[in-house]
Amino acid sequence: MPHSSIPIVVAEGDGIGPEIMSATLHVMKEAGANLDIHHVEIGEKVYLRGHSAGIEPKTWDVIRASKGFLKAPITTPQGGGFKSLNVTIRTTLGLFANVRPCMSYYPFVNTKHPKMDVVIIRENEEDLYTGIEYRQSQDTIHALKIISRQGCERIIRYAFEYAIAMGRKKVTCFTKDNILKMSDGLFHKVFEEIGVEYPTIEKEHWIVDIGAAKLADTPENFDVIVMPNLYGDILSDVAAQIAGSVGLAGSSNIGARAAMFEAIHGSAPRRAGQNLANPSGLLLASVQMLNHVGRGEIAALIQNAWLRTLEDGIHTYDIFKEGVSKVRVGTREFSEAVVERLGKKPHTLKEVEFKGVNSAKKVPVENKISQQEKVLVGVDVFIEWQGTLEDLQKKAIFSEEAPFRLAMIGNRGTKVWPDQALETLCVDSYRLRYLTKKKVTSESILSLLQELSLRQIDFTHIENLYTFDGAAGYTLAPDEQ
Repeated sequence: MPHSSIPIVVAEGDGIGPEIMSATLHVMKEAGANLDIHHVEIGEKVYLRGHSAGIEPKTWDVIRASKGFLKAPITTPQGGGFKSLNVTIRTTLGLFANVRPCMSYYPFVNTKHPKMDVVIIRENEEDLYTGIEYRQSQDTIHALKIISRQGCERIIRYAFEYAIAMGRKKVTCFTKDNILKMSDGLFHKVFEEIGVEYPTIEKEHWIVDIGAAKLADTPENFDVIVMPNLYGDILSDVAAQIAGSVGLAGSSNIGARAAMFEAIHGSAPRRAGQNLANPSGLLLASVQMLNHVGRGEIAALIQNAWLRTLEDGIHTYDIFKEGVSKVRVGTREFSEAVVERLGKKPHTLKEVEFKGVNSAKKVPVENKISQQEKVLVGVDVFIEWQGTLEDLQKKAIFSEEAPFRLAMIGNRGTKVWPDQALETLCVDSYRLRYLTKKKVTSESILSLLQELSLRQIDFTHIENLYTFDGAAGYTLAPDEQ
């Protein structure tokens, strides 16, 4: 019995995008995917029409009405003022999970890691990718790293659900919580909490630097890796490259109500229009899309035909190697070779099988968090100061009768008063920490800021200091109680 058609949105993108999209759509059509395709325009031309994010407002409704969004690479024009289209789409549609399978296709694609089969699952909306940055002084720029419990719970639970659905045995967490004890510490803590709910899955945690070294050295020891946004962005590209080629990797961006699928490489405008580009990254992204929308059997049909094409030595220029490859082909010819092998299975490489499971459906959209007693106990005041540290501390200290006491002066995260080390470099952005044992109110903080202004101390921003059930909700300086 034939399947009903599935509405998807397609964006051909820029550079090599139209060529590899045409090849991908051709393979899916011949495989019997039965898709109701809606084309939209995004990327360079839309940027240049005055839309700073590279997408027109009317396009959002088209994407929301679909089951999947298949996007070719785009070109972002040179110059300032243009937002990342990928980040805009991910945050607008709540695409919280980025999934990148990175598999070795040895001996048909050259790699030093012939047994590699890793899936990197990356949190997709938070961390430094919120893009919240401020120039605070002549010398200093601040960036905010945002990690929420809800964000951690969604991506970590998704990683475990993905492992169950795809028959994976182990989930590994990478963080830097030996340094970022609160933000990455929360990610690690939630990993441990949720991991208990999945007793059949092996669990482990690595500090990201040694974890990355292990991934580059012995990737066969990993299965599914879950991590915050920035680390995941970097290491998923590393993993794809050491598996054989970034050009072979597809990527999915999954949310509770929408999903986007793309190749991880760029638009390569130098290769555009020459029938050279390898469509494999986008084709494998379409495989992920088909599995996501419940067409697991079609997804497997295409990927197995693609694997057989690799085995038969029919390769595009980027992976062509004398002695291994047999025929060097262009974009169109490669897609035709895949079509000719539909229904065939690989001999050497591992045959794939998909169940058409959307793991995001098992991840709660909203989570309830137990409320802790939150008490305002002080404030960190960031300032610009061009004078000496000695002059600053004289101006910043109040009388013993004042409601606030100066507990610390910091510079670039290092305590410089009291007990400054002579070797510590100070720039023009300082942090004044004021604490009090009395009740702190918004009015008292405003009074403090007014007094600093009267003393000609130029504050640039503040961070309130809270305790939660008596525990400090802020980083303590050395010797601070």
